[in-house]
Amino acid sequence: MGNPCAIIGIGQTRYQTKRLDVSIAGLLREAAQRALEDAALTWDDIDCVVIGKAPDMFEGVMMPEAYLADALGATGKPMMRVHTAGSVGGSTAIVAASMIQSGVHQRVLTIAWEKQSESNATWALTVGGPHSTSLVVGAGGYFAPHIRAYMRRSGAPDHIGTLVAVKDRENALLNQYAHLRIPGISREMVEMTPMLWEPIRYLETCPSSDGACAMILASEDAARQAPNPPAWVHGTAMRSEPIFFAGRDTVNPQGGKDCAADVYRQAGITDPRAEIDVAEVYVPFSWYEPMWLENLGFCAEGDGWKLTEAGATSLKGDIPWNASGGVLSSNPIGASGMIRFAEAALQVRGMAGDHQVDGARRALGHAYGGGAQFFAMWIVGSEKP
Repeated sequence: MGNPCAIIGIGQTRYQTKRLDVSIAGLLREAAQRALEDAALTWDDIDCVVIGKAPDMFEGVMMPEAYLADALGATGKPMMRVHTAGSVGGSTAIVAASMIQSGVHQRVLTIAWEKQSESNATWALTVGGPHSTSLVVGAGGYFAPHIRAYMRRSGAPDHIGTLVAVKDRENALLNQYAHLRIPGISREMVEMTPMLWEPIRYLETCPSSDGACAMILASEDAARQAPNPPAWVHGTAMRSEPIFFAGRDTVNPQGGKDCAADVYRQAGITDPRAEIDVAEVYVPFSWYEPMWLENLGFCAEGDGWKLTEAGATSLKGDIPWNASGGVLSSNPIGASGMIRFAEAALQVRGMAGDHQVDGARRALGHAYGGGAQFFAMWIVGSEKP
């Protein structure tokens, strides 16, 4: 991996349906300033900015990075835009880490965001091409058949998705930044909500959020000067695969398995369930927790739902997943992957607040995007690799 890379500053905005009090630039600057404060740095200390978001049509602003340079202190400095659909937050963090690992820069600001209130993501996802019909189904309409295939393949009972929805929303009550904070959330409450795309109910899907997340990544020398404990990058990996090809397994994508195998190899992990203390995994629809448990090698194929049902992924389980509330509780699409990476780093820094997992020393951050075809992951730890 080259030179060691540390996360020394993290900043998040409050995630909510509409942030009408700020512009896109103001939203990003809010997260970036909090990251700078965490690292005890100023804008002048930053060498480079790596920025990421989901498709420009989600907000209707083309190439927004060009006008955001001033707000992010990037005037006269290198700035790079990253885009890999919904996994972009994770991919952006990995590109920023490479700037440190290669020795090109000492301190890099990386930031991702979405201000969904300024457009309509479902519409943006369903624009029909020439000679085709737009179905206006959004992401849920695309992924629901994959979930039904998983249920058929694994024999999972109908209530598993409800368990995940309740668990993650209970965790969100401990997270000051979470969008959906639902006191008294219960299985009965989830099961009473409308069916949107069978088997996905309203409270089994992610919200539409405005928000931004920023991190300061630093070299070993720069990390020594930071006032708070750093998180160290132990491994990074990205993989992609075509959305359509003969024999593609959309339930358990090969790209995800290959990405996980690569990042585990870099971090020296052979048994992820035993060696990872906490995981922040991109779960936009509740059924994707058991599906990704299998894809990421935490259990055998067909057994993911059994871990969920047994409570293994709860805060009191042996492998807590999405202690922050996850994407089911906050979903500014372009930032959602970076939030997973940042929350993993907060855990190993011991700075996750009320949703801190005791003794967390190694964590997984995960993001996926497109038709479950783009994957980004990193392993971070409290000790320098």
